[in-house]
Amino acid sequence: MPRLVMKFGGTSVANVERIRNVARHVAREVAAGYEVAVIVSAMSGKTNELVDWVKDANPLYDPREYDAVVASGELVTAGLLAVALQKDGIKARSWQGWQIPVVTSDAHGSARIAEIDPKNLEAGFAKGEVAVIAGFQGIHAETGRVTTLGRGGSDTSAVAVAAAIQAERCDIYTDVDGVYTTDPRIVPKARRMERVTFEEMLEMASLGAKVLQVRSVELAMVHRVPTTVRSSFDPPDTARPGTLICDEDDIVEQQIITGIAFSRDEAQITLRKVKDSPGVAAAIFGPLADANINVDMIIQTVSGDQSTTDMTFTVPAAEYARTRAILDQASSQIGYAQIEGATDVVKVSAIGVGMRSHAGVAAKAFRALAEKGINIRAITTSEIKFSVLIDAAYTELAVRTLHSLYGLDQA
Repeated sequence: MPRLVMKFGGTSVANVERIRNVARHVAREVAAGYEVAVIVSAMSGKTNELVDWVKDANPLYDPREYDAVVASGELVTAGLLAVALQKDGIKARSWQGWQIPVVTSDAHGSARIAEIDPKNLEAGFAKGEVAVIAGFQGIHAETGRVTTLGRGGSDTSAVAVAAAIQAERCDIYTDVDGVYTTDPRIVPKARRMERVTFEEMLEMASLGAKVLQVRSVELAMVHRVPTTVRSSFDPPDTARPGTLICDEDDIVEQQIITGIAFSRDEAQITLRKVKDSPGVAAAIFGPLADANINVDMIIQTVSGDQSTTDMTFTVPAAEYARTRAILDQASSQIGYAQIEGATDVVKVSAIGVGMRSHAGVAAKAFRALAEKGINIRAITTSEIKFSVLIDAAYTELAVRTLHSLYGLDQA
């Protein structure tokens, strides 16, 4: 029998009535002839509540005990869904991460999956059981301690399980009915895409689209797991197909630009009159790397006499203050004259595998933004995307301009 993995996020299982609705979605796929594994998140708001309890008990908490507490939210959901399925006459049992087992690293709070042994799940399939799996969690083999995978980790759990059991596909159910060309709240004409490539979805997820967690898309791409984003709020008997994330070869007609993403989580740092000599870049970015601060856009402008340079780069907004403090501390080694910063900036990106075979795609955008009076602070490009850093006040105008420019408004 073909196998299917279904994942349901926190809003989809927010209360018992919604869990009953999830059970009806699962029943539909069982009736269609699938062996089904269901990955569930904690009920909406529960993970935040558990995190707050841990911090209230001890702000300097032991990460191992943090994971022991926070992982419990998914256990409740898994048990409730198994009970709901049984009430509907469907064989089901709940699984905790360690029971499968989902073996991970020991980085508590942000563990990475090392391997999943499907043997126990396959034994359950042989008995006709639906496997209801607590997402977001695993176990470190050497210590035997429960681990969690970080925010959005249930998406990663789902794709990893799909790869392990060689599922036909992995369906991610959420509160939207697919992946859109951009945020419909900003551009009402944004359209749901029927298909998008793994590479495009990876860029969109990393550049601000909140539909899927980045690590889950990476796993899907590596293991070539077809993944669908669907809405759990569709009636189970008339559920829409959603958006399929797949190989580029599976898309017949590809647009040059597939989608426009944006991220408000950006801060800009500029170092003025840095000595232009070997090792300076290492002196700037080495301490930031040691502090696990991710640097994104980097622009270097050499002065007319070629003796000094201005260095501009971006970091996550939450790391702005820490970045300033690290650079202040390293000022004598770097030797800059002045440090400037801004947090009222946003990164707007255009993504599309069609950029590989078309010239002038980014230049067209730069002209369009200039005509709207939008100043570009920084630019980065890759094979299938380009990003611009602009003032936050122009976010909506820039997104709408690019969305129209590349014909994404058209059905």
